[in-house]
Amino acid sequence: MFWTTLISVLVATASSGIALGVALGLTGLILLQFFNYGSTYLALDTIWGIFNSFTLSAVPLFILLGEILLKSGISERAYAAFTPIFARIPGGLLHSNVAVCTLFGAVSGSSLSTAAAIGSVAYPELSKRGYDKETVVGSLAGAGTLGLLIPPSLSLLIFGALTETSIGRLFAAGILPGLMVSALFMCFIFFLCVRNPSLAPKDTTTYTMSFILQGLLRIWPILMLILAIMGSIMFGIATPTEAAAIGVGAAIFISFIWGDMTVNTLMVSIYKSALLFASIGFIVLGAAILSQSVSILGVPQTILEAAINSGLDRYGIFVLIILIYVLFGCVFDGLSLMVMTLPIVFPLLTGLGFDPIWIGVMITILIEIGQVTPPVGLNLSVLTTITGGEISLGRTAIATVPYWLILILAIGLITLVPEIVLLLPDAIF
Repeated sequence: MFWTTLISVLVATASSGIALGVALGLTGLILLQFFNYGSTYLALDTIWGIFNSFTLSAVPLFILLGEILLKSGISERAYAAFTPIFARIPGGLLHSNVAVCTLFGAVSGSSLSTAAAIGSVAYPELSKRGYDKETVVGSLAGAGTLGLLIPPSLSLLIFGALTETSIGRLFAAGILPGLMVSALFMCFIFFLCVRNPSLAPKDTTTYTMSFILQGLLRIWPILMLILAIMGSIMFGIATPTEAAAIGVGAAIFISFIWGDMTVNTLMVSIYKSALLFASIGFIVLGAAILSQSVSILGVPQTILEAAINSGLDRYGIFVLIILIYVLFGCVFDGLSLMVMTLPIVFPLLTGLGFDPIWIGVMITILIEIGQVTPPVGLNLSVLTTITGGEISLGRTAIATVPYWLILILAIGLITLVPEIVLLLPDAIF
């Protein structure tokens, strides 16, 4: 009866067109009402506890930080700085797509914002230079996912807030996997273009070392901002909220002095940040109510016992969870999927002995996969829009398949060698 009610109410509400936060919250309230003696009043304490969380208060600040830098034109300067470095390597500016997405992943914290900002700069430029358009879009969709993994990451931040896991350790854990995935993307592009040079026309321009260094020196404000934010969090100098607040102030200063920020652009950035956080907050609210209802009813413990008694070892169960995330990623956006599944998945995996920090990184990579999985894959939709309809959603999805497979490979590597995730957190904290 419980599972019938949970699934039927969730499917009915989610498919009705109402906001996902409402669907999740309403399902949780119905469970509390009919399966826990009418204790819907408990939802009030849950909502207060979540939105009174000091950790969660960092989310709107990091969103604003990313919006300010992305709207100030700094993304164009960063792209221009990386262009000479990769111009003569097989793959050329496709490598710049990955490198700049990696850099901006460290300031935006959002996959969607990263893909949109870099895509709007890179696609017209590479199309004009004769690059294969589908290859360009595929590289941007894949590399855009790095915005979720490279810290400061909204995914890791919300994961930490919902599971009461150290944000500093989560951010440190995301660095090496993020750089590893970035390197794997570049290796794929290199071998792809060695095999088929027509995909990326060779640049015959000669760039001197001094010219390359001068270009890199122009992006020092971004690098200093990243180091200041991440260093202060990981070395315990500031909390994530304090570091984000300082970062916003510094980003505004940098964007006015060095970028193309105006008062009007700043107001637009604040407005868009408020809208994005409102949508995120509403989903978190509904997920918190559902999480409380299933926890009170002992659902995670029941599933854990069933999993232990199923005969599968913990890695067999983890493979099943991967399959569930990949399937659900076809119909839910990443953040919604994370907050919807954490109430069950997190206690299940920790109960099986997996490290909470490792779980956070793995779920983030699984969410990244959802960002490039049709039909909902948001990175695909954004880049299709940026191309002005030149590249259809289907063609974009096909071009992104290799990057999808690389993310699956990254999950396998991190499972085999968990030190990739845990090395820096254990060394710093």
